Amino acid sequence: MSNGLRSLGAISIIGLFGVLGFTETFASEPPASDELGSVSVRMYQLEGSLPTADPNSSQWDSVPGSEFNLAPQVHWPPRIQEVTVKSVKAKGVHNGQELAILVEYDDPTEDPGDAAALEFMVGDKPAHFAHGQEMLQVEGGPVNIWFWKKESGQAVDMSAKGFKTLETQPHQDVQATGVWQNGTWKVVFTRLLKTEDEQDVQIEPGEWRNVAFAFWDGAIVDGLVKEKGGQKAVSTWWYIRAEPSADNSIFGWVILGLALAAAFELVIVRKLRKGQSV
Repeated sequence: MSNGLRSLGAISIIGLFGVLGFTETFASEPPASDELGSVSVRMYQLEGSLPTADPNSSQWDSVPGSEFNLAPQVHWPPRIQEVTVKSVKAKGVHNGQELAILVEYDDPTEDPGDAAALEFMVGDKPAHFAHGQEMLQVEGGPVNIWFWKKESGQAVDMSAKGFKTLETQPHQDVQATGVWQNGTWKVVFTRLLKTEDEQDVQIEPGEWRNVAFAFWDGAIVDGLVKEKGGQKAVSTWWYIRAEPSADNSIFGWVILGLALAAAFELVIVRKLRKGQSV
């Protein structure tokens, strides 16, 4: 009987590890930050409050980010041939209701005219990253722009559908906080994942959206602001997604399976003790 019990115990242990191994495949973990390289921003899910007002919060240290190259805006005059900001590091988090996106970039001086912006396609209609302007092979569609400037210290929720159509939305849903230190700007944009404003981009966890970046160096050079208006560093469209919540329903099946295994083992043990064959 002891041999039977040992065999049964071994079978139970193997079964337990088999079930746990099965669940590990389905456990929800943040994907590797370099899975798509620097073409996407993944907003990882956190529990509780987000670092919405603190670009230097330690919460950002545990979140993987991506880096995107920038270039001068040349689609619309007055053009600029050289820009200060050459690239931007971006990362994001959300808690199922609210999101926060951190952008970090080099700028040697802190100036009132320094500014940063995020741009999103609205809906499913393709739009050019230049304010949704109609271009060759791109019909054009609405975009939602989140703009922050050092001078005001506040974010502005804006919309556009082509050049010279940029306007401030009647209802403001975006906040932002910027901190400059040792030649680097860190700016956090925050908003609800979803709003009731049809002019806003709506973020559904698990769905990919498009995002582009723009930055202005507001330093005074020869009495003039170095970069303003269309004179800015920009990126093309990239991708952004709020990671979906972990689906832990499989663990309910694991618990049920373990309970059934324990009940089955109890029946077998009783039979062995009574000398019955199994």
